[in-house]
Amino acid sequence: MAKETGQSSMDRSLEPEQVQPDDTPRELTVRSGLAAAGSALAYFITVGFTNAFGAFQEYYTSDVLRGHSNFQISWLGSFALFALFAFAPVAGILADKMGPTLPITFGSVALLVAVFMTSLCRAYWQFFLAQGLLLGVGMSFIAIPASGMVPRYFKRNRGLATGITVAGSSLGGVLWPIAFDQMLHQDGIGFPWAMRIAGFVMMPICILCILIIRLPGPVKHTATEDTSEASAMEKSTDKQQHKKKDLSVLRKPPYVLLCAGLFLSIFGFFAPFFYVSTYAVSLGMSSSFAFYLVSIVNGASLFGRILPGIVADRWGRFNMLVVSAFTAGIIAFCWTKATSVAGLVVWCVAYGFASGAILSLQLACATTLANEDSAGAAIGAVMGSCSLATLFGTPIAGEIVKHGYLALSCFSGAMLMAGACLIAASRLCQSRSLTARI
Repeated sequence: MAKETGQSSMDRSLEPEQVQPDDTPRELTVRSGLAAAGSALAYFITVGFTNAFGAFQEYYTSDVLRGHSNFQISWLGSFALFALFAFAPVAGILADKMGPTLPITFGSVALLVAVFMTSLCRAYWQFFLAQGLLLGVGMSFIAIPASGMVPRYFKRNRGLATGITVAGSSLGGVLWPIAFDQMLHQDGIGFPWAMRIAGFVMMPICILCILIIRLPGPVKHTATEDTSEASAMEKSTDKQQHKKKDLSVLRKPPYVLLCAGLFLSIFGFFAPFFYVSTYAVSLGMSSSFAFYLVSIVNGASLFGRILPGIVADRWGRFNMLVVSAFTAGIIAFCWTKATSVAGLVVWCVAYGFASGAILSLQLACATTLANEDSAGAAIGAVMGSCSLATLFGTPIAGEIVKHGYLALSCFSGAMLMAGACLIAASRLCQSRSLTARI
């Protein structure tokens, strides 16, 4: 009995050592850090550029495309987002099978051609082909393979890692409107050369993304492993190869409800990003200040994508995504109560921070449900499901503006809250315990 007691005591004393962090490989390495940084840069020149479309919306309405309605002009930005989401499944599957280099190279060429061609556009249909279609396709083949690499490196801190990655889009949404405001309104450079300068800035960033975003290297094993361990490793590899081809999880209720919830949320998500600048001008504020509002909402969104990611890794990614969508919906309902400069700045900060986690945690939640070797396909599928929402959401918002911004705020808030309800249903499908970390 004494021996058994001593043995059990010894076993218990060994338990803490078996779960020590030192026994697990470090997630932050030079290779994983470069992949995360490259993904953030990819989002900076893609989604970040479209997040700044509110600045284009106001400028096109008053200058380049004067005479076209908000509804018509909003199709340029919404179709670019639609193409980004619609081509996501193709880009994700190609990245899973061939690695990220080739898709990102193709996307970089398409992106740069689109930006330089936009500088030559004069007619509406020319803008649609360049800034709407070609730009969106290029963005998809850069952003999706890049973001699909991050979950392969980070497991414990996946929410934080994807938050930092998607925060690149917020940084782009901050800097691009300010840059275009300076070039168009302050320095008098003019629209054609403003777009060309943007293209020249994107060029070295595209090259960096191609060079530093790589698949994880093979796991190294020591020569002292015995035959049984090697056999177990081979079996595990075989299972992983088999699992890689299994996409049945994408048809299960939690994943389907997640896609449906994000579809509704995205329907209302982009309306403030596109129309906060025109709302400010409608209140008598200057066009220059309106450009900065787009930067403010994106700047707050940057923190809203990183900080909730830290909380999500501790308390649950689905839990945090539900809270983010629900809170953003409430703030969207309060949009028209902001009628002064100070009030509108505060509202932009609140909405940007609250809604920031919607785009970052959708990636973390999708890859949590799916096999990590099919991360690209999982991200592509969830973003592809949102493609129609990005295509029709902002043009519908442009038509609703004709009835006033109060109607637009109600539309945006209702869609966000309906999406939060479906995401909550996806979370409850996984565990009915309200305190579970999901």
